[in-house]
Amino acid sequence: MKHVPRLLVAGTVLAGTLVVTATPAAATAAHTPATMVQKMTGPDSPNNTYGRWNVKATDLGIMWDNGSGQVLTAFGDTFGDAWIGPGGGGFGPGDVNWRSNVLLRSTDTNLADGMSFAGAVTAADGRAREILPGLHQGNDAGGEVTKIPTAGIAVGSRQYLSFMSVRHWGVPGQWDTNYARIAYSDDNGTTWTTTGTPVWNNPSGTNRFQQQAFVRNGGFVYVYGTPSGRTGSLYLARVPEAQMLTQSAYRYWNGSAWVATESAAVAIVTGPVAELSVRYDSFSAKWLMMYLQGEDIILRVATGPAGAWGAPQIVARSSDYPGLY
Repeated sequence: MKHVPRLLVAGTVLAGTLVVTATPAAATAAHTPATMVQKMTGPDSPNNTYGRWNVKATDLGIMWDNGSGQVLTAFGDTFGDAWIGPGGGGFGPGDVNWRSNVLLRSTDTNLADGMSFAGAVTAADGRAREILPGLHQGNDAGGEVTKIPTAGIAVGSRQYLSFMSVRHWGVPGQWDTNYARIAYSDDNGTTWTTTGTPVWNNPSGTNRFQQQAFVRNGGFVYVYGTPSGRTGSLYLARVPEAQMLTQSAYRYWNGSAWVATESAAVAIVTGPVAELSVRYDSFSAKWLMMYLQGEDIILRVATGPAGAWGAPQIVARSSDYPGLY
């Protein structure tokens, strides 16, 4: 499993700390341009997430603008007192307090000195609680181990969150999912609903939309998807933003047109594509994509949502920042 403190690179959450970047590097042996700014979570972070909400170690964090002056961050598997690391299997005495996911909120608009969290979705005891309860059935039980958020977006005052139901953690970079699903919240992420929401089932292990990234543009929400694990290629769908909860309204890019048949979707980027973030930058009128390629974080740029995507530019190399994802 993959549970380490957080890293933010140019607005994208990775693993470890907050960094800013200059011009991305080409593939050379030189040190990549990411610069560490702040550790965001953990017992020794300025946010004191451990002391405030019992968030001692977390999985990947998913950030989005809630549309009303806050950034919401949904973290995956989160552990409390007993975590000693590294990773998700190192525990000592005390309360593990395993939560499949938690949600923190920020009003910080100046990231030059890091990002501060103003609050969390908490239980009565003040500790951050699960927003989408995982079944925690064990890695070899054949059911559900956990529920991991992979994408978030606001449409109006409603928040949408995509998550994957993990059936089994394999070797590093490989895992199996039961399905991906969209949840929604009308109270800024405090409570979430999944009844009747779109779901991408994964009985054969080959569904192309198990991990997602969302972008709003031109009245649509674009949904970028990869299969479970970190080795798959990237696929694209879109839906009118007012119909996010209507599965039949989703259309899939087949290379030349938007079609209703999900299996017709073609790869817009060849794998490995993992831990994906995409945004449309109105200043440059470009689409920006960051993801894990092998063990490095890369940036690619396009003029449209389907590409063609430019050559990968290395933003952070794992040899400079071990444990990136």
